[in-house]
Amino acid sequence: MVNQVVRKSFAALSGLGALTTAAALVILAAIACGPSAPAPTATPAGAMPAKPVAVAPTSADLGGGSPEAFARVFADALASSKSRPVSAFADAAKPLASGQKLKVGFIFVGSQADLGYNQAAYEGSVWLEKHMPDVEVLRAENVPETAEVQRVAEQMIRQGATIIFPTSFGYSGPIKQIAGRYPNVVFLHQGDLETRENYGAYFGNIWQLEYAAGQVAGKMTKTNKLGFIAAFPIPQTLLNVNAYQLGAKSVNPKVETTFVLTSDWCDPAKQTTAVRTMIDSGVDVITQHQDCTKTIVEAAERSNIYVTGYHQDASPAAPRAWLTGAAWNWGPVYTELVSEIRNGTYKTSVIFAGLEAGFVKLSPLGKSVPADAQQAALATVEGLRKGTIKPFTGPIKDQKGAVRIAAGVTPTDAELQTIDWLVEGVTGNIK
Repeated sequence: MVNQVVRKSFAALSGLGALTTAAALVILAAIACGPSAPAPTATPAGAMPAKPVAVAPTSADLGGGSPEAFARVFADALASSKSRPVSAFADAAKPLASGQKLKVGFIFVGSQADLGYNQAAYEGSVWLEKHMPDVEVLRAENVPETAEVQRVAEQMIRQGATIIFPTSFGYSGPIKQIAGRYPNVVFLHQGDLETRENYGAYFGNIWQLEYAAGQVAGKMTKTNKLGFIAAFPIPQTLLNVNAYQLGAKSVNPKVETTFVLTSDWCDPAKQTTAVRTMIDSGVDVITQHQDCTKTIVEAAERSNIYVTGYHQDASPAAPRAWLTGAAWNWGPVYTELVSEIRNGTYKTSVIFAGLEAGFVKLSPLGKSVPADAQQAALATVEGLRKGTIKPFTGPIKDQKGAVRIAAGVTPTDAELQTIDWLVEGVTGNIK
C-alpha cells in the first residue's frame, strides 16, 4: 500500500526540473521511512477518521519489482485522471462504524482453484484480506460473461459490497451497463481500456513474461515447433502469442508457433484435442492463453513434451515438462486500489504496469532448463524490467510479411493493447 504522504511528496518533487529521479526517490525514501511519524491531529466531526500509515509493498512482495516504480504508477494515474476523487461520491470512502468491515466483491469467470487466471485473482483477494484487516471479501466463481454477472454484482451490493472487482475480460460490457444504477459503488475491471466516474480499470503487461518464456521455449525445442492454445482472439491474447514468438525467434531464428483457438476460456475436452493435434504435427513445446491451465500442463507431462505456463505457477502439475511461465501478482495491486478508495483519493483511470512495478512475475524455472538458459531468462527479465529490452520495437512484420511496426518505433502500452494481427512466424488465424 502506498503512503499518501509519499504520493503527495512525489507529485511535488516531480515539478522540480533540476532534481533527478534518483535524488527524488532518495528524498521520498527518507520521507516514507523517517524515524518518527507526525503527531496525530484531531479529526473534525463527521470527517474521515485518520488511517494508519500505509506500508508499501517490498521488492519481494513485487516479485523483484521496484516499490518506487509501484508508487509512481498509481501517482501518475491519479495525476492524469479527469474524474472526481471517489471521496465525492463513493460509499467505500465513508467512515466505518465500530466493528464494521468494508465489503469488497470479487467475481470470477471460472474456478478459484483452476491453476490459472481465476486462481491468480483469488490469491490476490486473499492477499488483500490479509493486508487490510478491516476488509471482508465476498467471492463468486464460475459466473459466465453474460447478464448473469450483473445479477451477481447486484446481489453483492445488496449484501453491502461497496467495491466490486469483475475480473474477467467479458464482464466489461455487462458491468458498464449497470454501473450508472449504483453511482456510489466503485467497479474495478481487470483489463478494460475505458472508464466511467465509478468504473476504473487496471491490467498488467504480462506479455513481457511471455517474451521471456518464449526465449526458454526457443532454446528447448528440438523440432522448432511451438504451440499456443488460446480461447478468443482478443488483443491481450494476440499480444501474448506475438511476444512468445518474438522471444523464441530472438534465440532461434528457425522457430515457428502454431496458434489455435478453442472459443472457450475453460473447456478441458477442447484443450485436450488441441494438445493432441499439436503433438501430431510435431510441436514439442506448448503454452496457452486459457483461464484454467491444469489440463494442458498435465497433458504435456503425460506426452513427454515441454510446457510453459500462464497466469499462475503450475509447476507442481508437471515436474518434468515444466520450463517456466508468466504469472500475475495481483495482491499488492488490489490492496493499493482498495486503500486509495478507502482514503478517498482514488480517481478512476486505466492503469497498466509490468515487471518494473511488480504487477507480473516469472514463474519458477524447471529442472529441465539448463543453467545457461536459466541465466539467460533471468537476464531477459531484468532487461525487460529496466527497459533495456524492448521486444516490440520495429521493424516488425505480420504473418503475411507486411510491416506493422516501423523501424525504430516502440508502441505505447495503449497501442500494444489494441493489436489485432499476428507476427511473422505464427501460423494459424484469428477468425
